[in-house]
Amino acid sequence: MKSLREAPPGGRVSAANKDVNKDVNKDVSTGVGAVADAGDWRPALSRSVMLRYDRVRGTDLLLMPERVVVLRGGAGAVLRLCDGRREVAAIVAELAERFPGASGASVATEVPEFLGRLREEGWIR
Repeated sequence: MKSLREAPPGGRVSAANKDVNKDVNKDVSTGVGAVADAGDWRPALSRSVMLRYDRVRGTDLLLMPERVVVLRGGAGAVLRLCDGRREVAAIVAELAERFPGASGASVATEVPEFLGRLREEGWIR
């Protein structure tokens, strides 16, 4: 039986983390291409997804039925702004203000790409 640190009861640490967290492991200041359809999309967590901070691991987690995704870097800060009221551009502006050392261009490209990948996974809507 796995310890609580390895996997929560009734769940498992997702192997999909490797693909999604490739960009998540970096700070929001390093970027890849932007998502073309970001426009006036107002991202929010999907109904079956909860964002929680795990004090044992010292990191943010996405909790889903039968799955846990460990977030690294600035991913938790990005997802906390996904409340369904802010557009992607407003999220980017807020992050650029919170992290002044980050390149504005990098934040503007990486955040929409990150959100697009989470949307493809069905973790945000």
